[in-house]
Amino acid sequence: MVGDHLLGKMLKKYITERLPRMIKKKFYSWNDVEKMCVSIVNQMYTDNWRPDYIVGLTRGGNVPATIISNMTGIRCEALKVSLRDDDGSAESNLWMAEDAYGYDPEGSYAPEMGFFKNKPMGKNILIVDDINDTGTTFNWIVDDWKSGCLPNSLVWDQIWGDNVRFAVLTENLSSGFDKVSYHCDEVNKAEEDVWLVYPWESVGTYG
Repeated sequence: MVGDHLLGKMLKKYITERLPRMIKKKFYSWNDVEKMCVSIVNQMYTDNWRPDYIVGLTRGGNVPATIISNMTGIRCEALKVSLRDDDGSAESNLWMAEDAYGYDPEGSYAPEMGFFKNKPMGKNILIVDDINDTGTTFNWIVDDWKSGCLPNSLVWDQIWGDNVRFAVLTENLSSGFDKVSYHCDEVNKAEEDVWLVYPWESVGTYG
């Protein structure tokens, strides 16, 4: 009996440590995505906030960003941030950072960083992705934009969540980024690992 008990414990440990876990999958339909985009638009209008333009993050954010753009008539731009892909590449866009800050190239700023003669009037920008997963992507944008335009200015502390806002279809409650303004669905990957499948991810492969 003792041997059987010990063998059972060893088998359980082997299964837990060696065999791959069965990850729960959650599928979203095109209808789900459309409803979530409508919800994001309604949340913005409830806040009486309208972006000057929308930024869709390649690849997952491009689709909802385009849908929201079509719904509102607001122009849409794209930004490549592929930190999890093989090349780990990301596209730095200085002009977006200057728009976010309200940078005035005509010299309205004093030489000291953070001191200005006229208050910066940053453009309203909505950054869209499919999920706020680990928070790495959004944190990279915050750091990159700040580093590209008057990085020592205290104005940056007022920008995020004010004139620059983040929207996602799905919010991971255990993400390392907590400045998402608009979301529609929630998961907590710290409590339950779940694989989210959006409709553009289940169209098959092409050879």
